[in-house]
Amino acid sequence: MQAKFLEPADWFILSAYFIILLAIGLWASTKRKKGSSLFLAGHSLRWYHIGFSMWGTNVGPSMLIASASAGFTTGIVSGNYAWYAFVFIALLAFVFAPRYLGTGVSTLPEFMGLRFGSATRNILAWYTIVTILISWLALTLFAGGILIRQVFSIPMWASALILLAISAFFSMAGGLKAVAYTNVYQMILLIVVSATLTIAGLVKVGGVGALADAVPAHFWNLFRPNSDADFPWLPIILGYPVMGVWFWCTDQSMVQPVLAARSLNEGQKGANFTGWLKILDVPLYILPGVLCLALFPNLQNPDEAYMTMVTNLFPVGMVGLVMAVLTAALVSTIGSALNALSTVFTIDIYQKRFNPQATPGDILRTGRLVTVVGAVVVVLICVAIDSIQGLNLFNIFQSVLGFIAPPMAAVFLFGVFWKRATPLAANLALTVGTVFSIGVGILYLWVLPAETHPFWPHFMLLSFYIFVAIALFMAVVSLLGKPTAQPSMMKVAPQRPATAVIVGWFLLALVMVALYIFFNGW
Repeated sequence: MQAKFLEPADWFILSAYFIILLAIGLWASTKRKKGSSLFLAGHSLRWYHIGFSMWGTNVGPSMLIASASAGFTTGIVSGNYAWYAFVFIALLAFVFAPRYLGTGVSTLPEFMGLRFGSATRNILAWYTIVTILISWLALTLFAGGILIRQVFSIPMWASALILLAISAFFSMAGGLKAVAYTNVYQMILLIVVSATLTIAGLVKVGGVGALADAVPAHFWNLFRPNSDADFPWLPIILGYPVMGVWFWCTDQSMVQPVLAARSLNEGQKGANFTGWLKILDVPLYILPGVLCLALFPNLQNPDEAYMTMVTNLFPVGMVGLVMAVLTAALVSTIGSALNALSTVFTIDIYQKRFNPQATPGDILRTGRLVTVVGAVVVVLICVAIDSIQGLNLFNIFQSVLGFIAPPMAAVFLFGVFWKRATPLAANLALTVGTVFSIGVGILYLWVLPAETHPFWPHFMLLSFYIFVAIALFMAVVSLLGKPTAQPSMMKVAPQRPATAVIVGWFLLALVMVALYIFFNGW
């Protein structure tokens, strides 16, 4: 899509979006009480703020475009990344959130510090910062920069700076509250526009029945045979939980809205709302790609499926609205990640190690400075990624997550579920285990790439094997070591969830089981 496709009406819509977005951000920043933290919104977030924020952080233009591409080539099977997630969002709601909110922590490294000690907190803080910079900010910004560069014909560094400036504004001016409030507006807009595109495609193709006849029958299966190269069922069943625990339960960017909940009840209902929103991923993001195959079967590049649908089905003005939605998804993800980055550095490193007596003003200034410095570093990383030729970003991104996740998932699961786990085991898992996991990832992706060396298992199954190895290592080290005194946090029994929370999760589980049965023909 080139800039010439943007008519005056499109530019008007795009400009109006930015004006409304900035107005909401400014309004939200005035709602933040003077002297209150930028990071946890004064523990004021309601369930809908939490749900939209978590879903919005998970959504990006790379997801929209790549999901439509996956729908065009393989059908709905990639929807497992969205629908299987409800299990691990429930784990967050019922296992991790009560402990996080019960201890009153601001960051997840702080929580692990209470469990295993200050050394673990320090290691995990730097681990989290690097993860946010690379996986959340740089790769997301790169995907968005490609889109902005195509539309406005400007260099990658300029595209990245524009997006970061908008996102950093909300993070610095109003903190998490501004990010959360704008996320509600942006995600509602995304739902409306994406649903309109899906409905327009269904009308054009002639309805659901005509669509089913126009694409291969296996396009509607969530589970594929183990012989399938891209989405075999066993790696999904075994490997996704490793990424799911890390992503939904232990990643600062994803969990931070829950940490800022008004109460545990609001946090658990917010996580439940996220689970319901994840159902929309398939009809809003993947189904347009399936529709594109039915309507435009001769499309050469599947990555163009989403924009092909937009430019052929939407009238003038709606194209500008789509650009607004894609930008909204970017701002949502980047804003949440910048706030998480600032939170972890300021609380776990600056205040904990360098200035324990820091005043609220010191913390506020440091948080804003970290946001600016982080933005500059991310632009440099983004430009470096852009210099790599022939990069399949979506596949690389999914694989990288599979190699980042095992150490974090093992440490948090052992820390919460096994009282015998020792600080030494946790610290070795976060250091030696990480080197091992990332080392295997480098071999898999670059040194002995799986594309030319067929002895490798599927990357999700490989992630599972690494997790098992790290878990066994932690168990052996813990059993051989001297038992440590149990921190008080391990003795606190989580409070019973409210009836409304239990009912909400029960209904969601019924719907998800029904969807899996329906889309596998059982």
